[in-house]
Amino acid sequence: MIVELALNSERRAARALIEASGLAFEDNVDVMYGMYENGELVATGARAGNILKMLALAPDHQGGSVLGELVTELVASGQRAGHESLFVYTKPEFVVSFQALNFSLLARQDKVALLEYGKGLARWLESKRGLVRPGLNGAVVVNCNPFTNGHLYLIENAARRVDNLYVFVVREDRSVFPFDVRYRLVEQGVRHIPNAIQLDTSRYIVSGATFPTYFLKKDDPVARIQMELDVTLFAAKIAPFFGITRRFVGTEPNCPLTGGYNLAMQRLLPTHGIELEIIERKQAATGVISASRVRELIGRGDLAALAEYVPPTTLAYLESDAAGPIRARLQDDFRNSSPRGC
Repeated sequence: MIVELALNSERRAARALIEASGLAFEDNVDVMYGMYENGELVATGARAGNILKMLALAPDHQGGSVLGELVTELVASGQRAGHESLFVYTKPEFVVSFQALNFSLLARQDKVALLEYGKGLARWLESKRGLVRPGLNGAVVVNCNPFTNGHLYLIENAARRVDNLYVFVVREDRSVFPFDVRYRLVEQGVRHIPNAIQLDTSRYIVSGATFPTYFLKKDDPVARIQMELDVTLFAAKIAPFFGITRRFVGTEPNCPLTGGYNLAMQRLLPTHGIELEIIERKQAATGVISASRVRELIGRGDLAALAEYVPPTTLAYLESDAAGPIRARLQDDFRNSSPRGC
C-alpha cells in the first residue's frame, strides 16, 4: 500500500533509501510517497510541481510491481494538481521500466535519463508547425532579464549568418522580469530583423524539468548533468523539428554557470549535426554588456547610464510606471546585497 510520507521520521527513512540508491535528497517537494513492508520502507518517490523525483526502491523490490504502483500514485497526484504532463529523472538502466509505464524518453546522458508522461512535447511542437521554414536555420536561446544591447547584438549577428533565426525566449519565471515582460521586450527589440522568428520555450529548453539549477550560482556535478540533458533534448528533439543546424551563443567571461553551459554545447551539439557559433560579446565603455549589469544600474538608481546598455524600447519600459515594482525590488536587493543571476 502506498502512503504519504509527512512525518520527520518518515522523511529521514526516505532520505536514507534515496541516498543508498545513489540519488541526491531534496527537501523542496510537494508530496512524497512510500511503501512499507514489515515496518521497513522499501520504496519511495516524490513530486515537485510537474517533476517526479527521488524514486528509489530497495534492491529486492526492483523489477516487480512496486515501481508501477508508486509512479501511478505520483502521476495521479500531479494530475490532481493540474499538470497535463509530468517529468521524471532516472538512471539510464531504468528507462525501459518507465517506458513500460507510458513515459517517453526525452534525453539521456551517461548517468541520468529524462522522460515525460503525457504528450506535452509533441503537442508543443505541433503548435509551432506554422513557424517551420525551409533553408539554413539557426537558433538562439535567451532569457533576457531584461533585453539588452548585448542580446540585440547577438541576435543581429546570428540572423545575418542564416536564412531563418529562431529566437527562443525562456518561459520559466525564475527571473526578476516576468516572462510576459521579457517576451514583449524581445519582440519590440527585434522587429527590424525580418528573418527572426520568436517563440517561447515552453518547459522544454532551460526549464525546471531539464535544468532546475540554471539560475543558481552553483557549478556542481548535478548542474553539469542538467546542462547535458538540456542540450541533448534541444539537439535530439527540438532542432530537427525546426530544421535547425546552427546554434549561436555569446562569449561568457563573467558567469561560470553559463560558461559551463556553452562548453556542454561545444561537446554535444556537433554529435547531433548542429554547429555551435560563438559570437564575441558586445562591449560598453565600462566593459561587457550584460543583463546583470543592467539590473545593478537599476538597483543603484542610475537610470541615466542605461542608454548604453539597452535598446530604446527596453529603456522606455524601464523608465515607465509599469516597471516601478521591478525597480523597487532591484533597489531593495541592491541595498541588501542580494544579486539575482547572471
